[in-house]
Amino acid sequence: MGLLSGLGSLGLANLEGINLYDKPEKQSDKDKKGSQTVEIKEEDMLFDKSYTCPVCDQEFKSKTIRAGKIRMLGTDMDLRPRYENIDMMKYETIACPHCGYAALSRYFKYMTSMQLKMIRTNICDHYRPHPMEGDTYTHEQALERYKLTLACAIVKKAKASEKAYICLKTGWLVRGMAEALDQSAPEYKERRDAYARMEKEYLANALEGFITACQSEGFPMCGMDETTMDYLIAVLAMECEQYDLSLKVLSGVIASKEANARVKEKARDVRDVLKEKIKEKRNAD
Repeated sequence: MGLLSGLGSLGLANLEGINLYDKPEKQSDKDKKGSQTVEIKEEDMLFDKSYTCPVCDQEFKSKTIRAGKIRMLGTDMDLRPRYENIDMMKYETIACPHCGYAALSRYFKYMTSMQLKMIRTNICDHYRPHPMEGDTYTHEQALERYKLTLACAIVKKAKASEKAYICLKTGWLVRGMAEALDQSAPEYKERRDAYARMEKEYLANALEGFITACQSEGFPMCGMDETTMDYLIAVLAMECEQYDLSLKVLSGVIASKEANARVKEKARDVRDVLKEKIKEKRNAD
């Protein structure tokens, strides 16, 4: 008698002799399967999350990254995160397709009655609905959303830190646009240089905003403590060729009693890069 004998009466006679446990695969079979890689498409990492706009009260959906579907590869020197097969910066903004209100996810729900009035008067009354088509957002669509987000922040007189954070993430997005360019295209160098200038402009404005915010706002700021913000300011100052400011802030981070060993080590690495840049500049002069 088998474990499943009698299933024939249920029409499942073909299962009566099935093995309870799978036989171990031969090593060669395992190796063959292990060598096969499954390509995960960008749209597979996304889902449509529902929101209610705090300005017009209408519901809409915005593409959001599934946290468990992405794998982080590391960060750039200025803390820009890099993920496998996706540019996360494309999905950091939430924009209402009905009225035009847009914000970074951490700020989307929060606004005063005066800010609400300013958004309705200066954004909503002039906005033409522009729904995003497709299974993913392109870099160009994402850039448009960031510009709308920055416009809303300016109109509602957001804190300097919020506007700086938008500029920082927009700069990171533009860097991703440059990295995605086809290097074999005839216009590659021209477009790369244009993106480099655009990125630098956004990062310079981020630097200015964060410096202002540190003088008037408290911590944590944009999810960062004071030491992390000082480190970021130092790197942005270096990227914007404000070498004296960068060196001064880095020295403060390295000497700080509050900074942990990891941040201090990163600051030392940046200082080494900075010294090389200063040396190159002196030689060029």
